[in-house]
Amino acid sequence: MDDWNDLRLVLAIARNESLTGAARDLGVNHSTAFRRLGVLEEAIGVRLFERLPGGVYTPTQAGERMAATAERIETETVALDREIVGRDRSLTGRLRVTSSETLAFRILTKQIARFRRIHPGIVVELVIDSRLLSLSRREADVALRVARPREGDLHGRKLSDIAWTLYGSRDLVGNAEPAADLSRLTQYPVIGWEESMTGISAADWMAEHVPSQAFVYRTNSIVNQLVAAKTGMGIAALPCYLGDPEPDLIRLIGEPIPELTRELWIVTHADLRRTARVRAFFEVVGEGLAAERSLLTGLSPSA
Repeated sequence: MDDWNDLRLVLAIARNESLTGAARDLGVNHSTAFRRLGVLEEAIGVRLFERLPGGVYTPTQAGERMAATAERIETETVALDREIVGRDRSLTGRLRVTSSETLAFRILTKQIARFRRIHPGIVVELVIDSRLLSLSRREADVALRVARPREGDLHGRKLSDIAWTLYGSRDLVGNAEPAADLSRLTQYPVIGWEESMTGISAADWMAEHVPSQAFVYRTNSIVNQLVAAKTGMGIAALPCYLGDPEPDLIRLIGEPIPELTRELWIVTHADLRRTARVRAFFEVVGEGLAAERSLLTGLSPSA
């Protein structure tokens, strides 16, 4: 096999168990991935994946062997890339950052703008993704995450806690003082997550504390939940940094809900921590986000 791109294709399909996911990861369309796999299997005369119902691709023994080899090559290649980039002392080039949609919408982008004013030679590429992109595979250079990193090869620091509580529009809630508990929640329609969403603390908490018949609207986008709450459609659980600055929203519960509190971390791979542009981003953007701690922790509802 002469083409590394063929190995990358096999590895991407094996990881995603689908052509759609592989095409997304490789930045090609579905038909291109389908054609390339067909050409590859025909060229080597071996079937690499079993096609199952629902678009599921399961690797054959040959496919597993090829994917394992591709992963070893990828690991060595990316490690070499990190080592070379880690020695970079210049404040120029591309910096790939990943973040949640809500953080980018409310706080992060203005910090990136400040970073760009200070370091105009660095081009920031912001990837909005709910998945945890791999820093080891250089899917991103820096990540803003809402949990302490568990991988031993990552380096990061906590910037702040992130508080959440319940919000509703002034038209819906009226001028009543915020409640101290959930007793008033049953009086209102509720905006929630898609029922299939699990493993997200806010979605799990809502499912536990709100009867299913109370939900009048569901969406997997927190920004869209914010928009829906502003229309008066219902009550939404939102991070305080998202809900507090909105003049049309007020807190249904006065204090942040402890069970929903998360942590904000800025993280990179240990091999990149001394790279000039990564260090600069940690200093400028990390400190800028930490300075927003009162908003992030819900201590400034009139922000």
